[in-house]
Amino acid sequence: MKLSRAAVVSFMAVGLCTLAQAAAGVAKPCADYARVVPNLKNAQCERVGLEDMLARSNKGRTLWGKDVSADDAQLHVMVVGGIHGDEMSSVSLVFHWLTLAQNPPADTPLPITWRFIPSLNPDGLFSVPAKRVNANGVDLNRNFPTPNWTRDARRYWEVRTRKDPRRWPGSRPLSEPESQFLYQQMDRFKPNLIVSVHAPYGVLDFDGPAVPPSRLGRLYLDQVGIFPGSLGNFGGVHKGVPVVTIELPSATRTPTDAEMRQMWLDLLRWTTERLGTPIAKTLP
Repeated sequence: MKLSRAAVVSFMAVGLCTLAQAAAGVAKPCADYARVVPNLKNAQCERVGLEDMLARSNKGRTLWGKDVSADDAQLHVMVVGGIHGDEMSSVSLVFHWLTLAQNPPADTPLPITWRFIPSLNPDGLFSVPAKRVNANGVDLNRNFPTPNWTRDARRYWEVRTRKDPRRWPGSRPLSEPESQFLYQQMDRFKPNLIVSVHAPYGVLDFDGPAVPPSRLGRLYLDQVGIFPGSLGNFGGVHKGVPVVTIELPSATRTPTDAEMRQMWLDLLRWTTERLGTPIAKTLP
């Protein structure tokens, strides 16, 4: 069927309109992110090309993410920031690493498929002031279905935290749309490694199989324990997926760009050495 010139112009206009709407859809969250996330410019956020992960927060905010794939990828690595909304530096680090993954040096091939989720808890991030918990008052990092959650999570909250509202694990495991989303991502993406970025304790934690990294940049390994309902406990201990937990030194300030790049390179070294891909020797 031959289309008329008017029809072709109409289809092109619709296509351009759709593209413009998509660009506008990313531009708005980028403006919001740049407003509250340290060391993140609106232009940098827009360049990475966030994609709607087809999930929503308690308040209906889009959960954004981005995949970066390499040819002959042998590993799947998921990087998650902003599980706690008041740890803004964690969101920034994920954006910076996403930029590095999209623009790797020529001599550092990455046979890895990455999935970046900069902010799992946008409701907490955009609260004024920002909050650790989500809009339902739940600490998402205590809401994952670890064994004996019903018994242990509430007991830990009552006894160890003295009912600290910032650490409320929720009424049941996976009670929150944000934790449900990450649980589903683990099932569908099937990561070989999860990197969970937090602040402000300035250490490196690890759960699960494999020998943990001894350091990333200036952060040294200091395994802080296992908590009922945490992502490290669920992913690393229960599911057998290594979970590297990064605790940045400050919730409101990022390390320098050079330090974040060094942490990235150290993570790549450890990943390729311990999880079985052949690129470690190419890293500077």
